[in-house]
Amino acid sequence: TQYSFKEVFGTLVAQKELFDVVAKPLVEDLIRGKNGLLFTYGVTGSGKTHTMTGSPGDGGLLPRCLAMIFNSIGPFQAKRFVFKLDDKNGVDVQSEVEALLERQRREALPTPKTPAGKRQLDPEFADMIDVQDQCRAEEVDEDNVYGVFVSYIEIYNNYIYDLLEEAPFDSIKPKWNNCNTPVRNGDFVPPQSKILREDQNHNMYVTGCTEVEVKSTEEAFEVFWRAGQKKRRIANTQLNRESSRSHSVFIIKLAQAPLDADGDNVLQEKEQITLSQLSLVDLAGSERTNRTKAEGNRLREAGNINQSLMTLRTCIEVLRENQLYGTNKMVPYRDSKLTHLFKNYFDGEGKVRMIVCVNPKAEDYEESLQVMRFAEMTQEVEVARPLDRPLCGLTPGRRLRNQAFREELNRKLQLRGGPVGAGPEEPSAAELFFQSFPPLPSCELLDINDDQTLPKLIEALEQRHKMRQMLAEEFAKNVLAFKTMLQEFDSSVASKENYIQGKLAEKEKTITGQKTELERLEKKIKTLEYKIEILEKTATIYEEDKRNLQQELESKSQKLQRQASDKRRLEARLQGMVTETSLKWEKECERRVAAKQLEMQNKLWVKDEKLKQLKAIVTEPRAERPERPSREREREKPLPRSVSPSPAPSTPAVPLRPRRSRSAGERWVDHRPPSHVPTETLLQPRMPRAITVDAPSERALARCDRYLLTHQELASDGEIQTKLIKGDVFKTRGGGQAVQFTDIETLKQESPTGRKRRSSPSNPDPAGDAADSEWTDVETRCSVAVEMRAGSALGPGFQHHAQPK
Repeated sequence: TQYSFKEVFGTLVAQKELFDVVAKPLVEDLIRGKNGLLFTYGVTGSGKTHTMTGSPGDGGLLPRCLAMIFNSIGPFQAKRFVFKLDDKNGVDVQSEVEALLERQRREALPTPKTPAGKRQLDPEFADMIDVQDQCRAEEVDEDNVYGVFVSYIEIYNNYIYDLLEEAPFDSIKPKWNNCNTPVRNGDFVPPQSKILREDQNHNMYVTGCTEVEVKSTEEAFEVFWRAGQKKRRIANTQLNRESSRSHSVFIIKLAQAPLDADGDNVLQEKEQITLSQLSLVDLAGSERTNRTKAEGNRLREAGNINQSLMTLRTCIEVLRENQLYGTNKMVPYRDSKLTHLFKNYFDGEGKVRMIVCVNPKAEDYEESLQVMRFAEMTQEVEVARPLDRPLCGLTPGRRLRNQAFREELNRKLQLRGGPVGAGPEEPSAAELFFQSFPPLPSCELLDINDDQTLPKLIEALEQRHKMRQMLAEEFAKNVLAFKTMLQEFDSSVASKENYIQGKLAEKEKTITGQKTELERLEKKIKTLEYKIEILEKTATIYEEDKRNLQQELESKSQKLQRQASDKRRLEARLQGMVTETSLKWEKECERRVAAKQLEMQNKLWVKDEKLKQLKAIVTEPRAERPERPSREREREKPLPRSVSPSPAPSTPAVPLRPRRSRSAGERWVDHRPPSHVPTETLLQPRMPRAITVDAPSERALARCDRYLLTHQELASDGEIQTKLIKGDVFKTRGGGQAVQFTDIETLKQESPTGRKRRSSPSNPDPAGDAADSEWTDVETRCSVAVEMRAGSALGPGFQHHAQPK
């Protein structure tokens, strides 16, 4: 059986090669804002979990995907809590101040988390994420900021559980006391199964699932390993020591939003946020209970695993049929939580890849055929939906320009040695004002009769006083003009404030109306969700009834088929018995008819023989009859009966009749050895066109078509027995002749060993005593030269030529 796939990897393929071919395109699509889904599918024990997580020193697909994501967006990540996920599968963007307050509030909690850079990695998984090759995506928008969120769930017995939830996680193994009854512990709270819902974009999501924001590969893988992988349900089976008993789904969400026009802060518009996710699914392996010897919970787990995988296969087959034949059949997504969760992927919302793991064990041959047949069929399903990304409208390269501006500013600060504008002390406005005054003359009085210094000083002071008055008047005018301008500005500001207040009031009214509408819609949504849940439960009940009725119908139809087959088998048996009985009685009738015919023929033959003997006795002259001894002589000396009397010399001898071969028209080689003794029997073969030889020769064989070998030997009774061995002469490919023996005739001469007299009737006829007592049955039979088939039970006279065996 041959199967074809897009790519086939050998048993010694490296994890990097597998990642480059399968998972790397999905990570690049994730950074571009597209969704992706990656399955690992196969029989239990075929290596699905190893392919997903890897081994120490050689990480699998999951750590390599995380490493590529953070290598690509590392320098462009937003600060923690800038992106905030809501409960409806959406994301909001917060300002820097709100994010700072959120970080302070989280750090004030009793158990603050250590930053990722200072956290000591667990040596159990430290080697798995130590990826040497720094793989990066080629097309990363540098004008965006990014945030990464991870969540980890499992689908166990068709229920969804959150593996990152901080709660006791032992719902399958409750505590038991000595009486084998569950302990009523008030502290024990089993985990609650999560509910699937549909967001405004018709994408399915898990309600209330824990989503952790991570900033590095180490932090993300630590969340996966410590919080999630340790809680995942595994068990020991006959085929796998650590068999996954649930489907695990590790979801990586990438939120990205553009920077503002300055390239410094995140644009506070929710419509510009792009949210994409990559789901890495480690499916539980399909298994047969007769091989795993599962019992109890393991048996129920295996049944749910096989049922979910069968639903996945049914959905793919319906999609393929709708695509090939243009039909519009309903795809049964709701039959399983696994297919219901990834409904939007199968409808074209993202790219789906599947890795088929095959175990080369001979015991898994039949199951591997089913797995590969399903995987080959999934390649033929192609669905795609166009992706609408919001238009930003801002010029590209904003981040680089902002960085260049800051670098240039820092360079100038370093050159100046201080803040911008610092340098030599500049004169103030008062100093410049006083410098415009005329200089004061010298005020020193050296003589009492000096009458020039004081007048000069008084003149200078008067000039200054005049200038001061002029400046004061000008200042008053300027102050008045400025006050007038301020009043005009205040009036314009007041009018603008009134206008803005009116607009704000209108906006508040609109917002209040929208909030009321939102509350009404939320109540309606809750009502509709409640109705949907009721309808889902009703549909589940109806589907269960439908399945039960179908099973009952199938069982009854199978019962009717079995009864019909039993009826047909009984009719065939009766017909066979009737046919066999009729054939048996037909054969019995034929046998009885043949026996009756044989008996009648024997009686007729005996009567004919008696009539012939009587005719011979009557027609023979009396003088030639042998003299019959008297009764007294016979009583005195009984004659021995071992030798039959020879016929009288006057009795005419029966001549030897040559027997003509049936193949008289053919040319014969009559091979008679020199030691041939004539037996003088009545049946002697005669070949008119025969070549008599003592030894076979090539020349004689080349001229003839048939070959006859005469062989003589002594029988068990001491008489000579002659065998005529016949054959056909063929020409060989080498130019010689070959003889193929086809028939053997046996000629034998027997001497009578005793004499049987006829039994006299109870009242013998005196006239016919002498004639009837002269001959015995043996003498009569020997005196009549009649041929018969060798070994025939029909008596003499039925066949006058020997037939080949």
